[in-house]
Amino acid sequence: MNAVTDKEISVVIVSYNTTDLIGGCLASVEEGQGVTLEIFVVDNASTDGSAEAVRKGFPAVHLVENPENRGFGAANNQVLSQCRGRYLVLLNPDTVVSPGAFREMAAYMDAHPRVGLAGPRITNPDGSHQDSVSFRYPGQKHTAGELDGLAGSIACVMGACQIVRPELMKRIGGFDEDFFMYGEDQDLCLRIRRSGYEIGYVESAVVVHHGGKSERGSTPPEVWKKKMNAEYLFYGKHYRTGSVRKIMKAHLAKARWRLAILGLSLPFAADRAAAVGKMHKYRALEEVVRQQRSRPR
Repeated sequence: MNAVTDKEISVVIVSYNTTDLIGGCLASVEEGQGVTLEIFVVDNASTDGSAEAVRKGFPAVHLVENPENRGFGAANNQVLSQCRGRYLVLLNPDTVVSPGAFREMAAYMDAHPRVGLAGPRITNPDGSHQDSVSFRYPGQKHTAGELDGLAGSIACVMGACQIVRPELMKRIGGFDEDFFMYGEDQDLCLRIRRSGYEIGYVESAVVVHHGGKSERGSTPPEVWKKKMNAEYLFYGKHYRTGSVRKIMKAHLAKARWRLAILGLSLPFAADRAAAVGKMHKYRALEEVVRQQRSRPR
């Protein structure tokens, strides 16, 4: 047990305009987890009353209210030094944690000392499986072995819920705050593996993830641009310049090809709205690649 606390787990939730979700998330965390907890909510300048809902409904929660949206990674880092649990759980507010899930996750970490970070089984609200484990990083097939020799076989687990060793998190400097919203989970997992630890998966622990709730005010092309710009931040940080150029070439070729095919098939599309949506997506990808190619490297 940590010498300065009797808490097993420190839970950190970063919230942004999630007043309709944060209550259900916190209720699931506080009830039936089978471990002692301390809970932090960092509110990133919500305008929908999220912080007030936490303050009134969950007085035991340590609430931090930011005057501006600092991004996901920076908000997590804010309270890292205050966390006193043996383990740190990073949790999205659009989740519901099944009873005993945190107990299962802590037991898994106890039994696997070479695992630095692990994720639970993620499901959709209807109980169906949500893909949450990756065995390769974005663009890795273009890197010609640059990431060989990393610890373990799992590349990354979804950032909706992760359990991590706090001393390791502090040692590697927490999240890279250059990642505002997307890509920070992949970057964190890669840095943990480079430090010699593995990424784990706790199938016996279940967390329901609604997904996409933090971007309700953004259009699909805008979300896609954010995700792709985060990917290129990841590429530039972890891959050689030649590999990044290969990725750009592949992305641009894919975007142009898909746009050409969609343009030809659009008059005959059974679902015209879906086809137009795909065209917007590939136009956004083409725009991101063009912008990235114009930047000095």
